[in-house]
Amino acid sequence: MNPPSGPAADRSGVPVPGPSDQQAPAFHASAQLVVTEGRRDVGMCFVGASMMAGYGDPKGLGWVGRVVSRSQHPDLDLTAYNLGLRGDTSAGAMERWRRECEPRWEGRTERRMVLSVGANDIAADLTVARSRLNLANILDEASSLGIATFVVGLPPTRDPDLNIRIAALAEVQADVCGRRGITYVDCFRPLVTHEQWVADLAASSDGVHPGQAGYGLIAWLVLHNGWYDWLQVAPV
Repeated sequence: MNPPSGPAADRSGVPVPGPSDQQAPAFHASAQLVVTEGRRDVGMCFVGASMMAGYGDPKGLGWVGRVVSRSQHPDLDLTAYNLGLRGDTSAGAMERWRRECEPRWEGRTERRMVLSVGANDIAADLTVARSRLNLANILDEASSLGIATFVVGLPPTRDPDLNIRIAALAEVQADVCGRRGITYVDCFRPLVTHEQWVADLAASSDGVHPGQAGYGLIAWLVLHNGWYDWLQVAPV
């Protein structure tokens, strides 16, 4: 597999996004995540839609399963919950995240949430401004409750017109996260011309959801763009 031209690529062929040209001001939450000493009891919820749920992966792992499997660490007692809901929008995620996450965090000393929302906002005709506000509201509320958040951006599809709208949404999501000091993983630019990603979408039934290879590429991007720093553990 030949790495694409443009940004530098690891031997896996996935280019590593370069640093932003501008440093956005940080958002300071009213509550902070408390990381305990010793083995940490972590409850981690993944909130998103069909891509979060791993739809289309014949292995049934999606990118979430692959990331969780690489997140097992002697210092972590990790319980992970995939709350991907097919067809969900950022508005739906904003409405349901606390209701679905809080019972799963009960009894855990460390609460973490991974978000990947917005793809269905386009189909639902939500404006970019509304999508931006929904994401910001989720992140701000979570921060105020001392919940650590991590945002995974939207990957490209086979539809060039749809990709233009995804690129615009990815840009505002990155800005929302940058202003709050929250890690955002760009999955659009590294994959839009990636040979293996494009081939995986070509073989898919809808040109949107990848198969095993494509989900593996998303997992690689997550794991190599701030994941272990966010978890505060060494890579495994």
